[in-house]
Amino acid sequence: MTLFRLDGKRALVTGGSRGIGLAAAHDLVRLGARVTIAARHEQALKAAADALGARWVVADVSTQEGVTAAVQAAGEVDILVSNAGGPPPGKPSEVSEEAWQAGYDTTFLSTVRLANGVLAGMRGRQWGRIIAVTSLTVGRPSPTLPVSNAMRAAVTNYLRTLALEVASDGVTCNTVAPGYTATDRLKALNRDPGDADKLTARIPARRFGQPNEVAAAIAFLATNEAAYITGQELRVDGGWSI
Repeated sequence: MTLFRLDGKRALVTGGSRGIGLAAAHDLVRLGARVTIAARHEQALKAAADALGARWVVADVSTQEGVTAAVQAAGEVDILVSNAGGPPPGKPSEVSEEAWQAGYDTTFLSTVRLANGVLAGMRGRQWGRIIAVTSLTVGRPSPTLPVSNAMRAAVTNYLRTLALEVASDGVTCNTVAPGYTATDRLKALNRDPGDADKLTARIPARRFGQPNEVAAAIAFLATNEAAYITGQELRVDGGWSI
């Protein structure tokens, strides 16, 4: 039997046009899955899908309409990778109610809605993988990312709780928590090159992670070989959380 293959499985990856989402979609395609990527911007999405040989759907998963469109486009989803962009930085006392609501819709409620959209089929087939991309801030909150801290912690505990309900149906629910990873978001948060040097000096691996390194963890959790792993947080952070 060939190990670590996903032939015949259908995957939906949100935020799949760039960064960690794109890298995850690449690995799932490489393992044989039929992948649909979803994002908000058509041009980047179509270019990514063409390069991957994947299907694509324009969808804003911060809305129920966007979630429904993404799930319907992907068909019978065996593997869900819920990957939302990070909320903007700010001081906790200065975050507006609108910003809290946007973070709730985009980061937390999107994962709940996506899971609800695919769970019935997964349970019926007695096989499924729900994987959410969170952050190292779940375990070590950043003083300038209060919305991300709160919403990604909520996603983590939601999936831990859901894992208890669906484990006997062959469905696993896990999160992958990247550390400082070389994505556009990291560049936006650390515009001063000196900030990057200070950060890497504090990471035991002495470098930023790469999207493909996070993607490898996601792909592993999607395989048959990971069937007994559920309700877990897999940190990919170069030793930051040790």
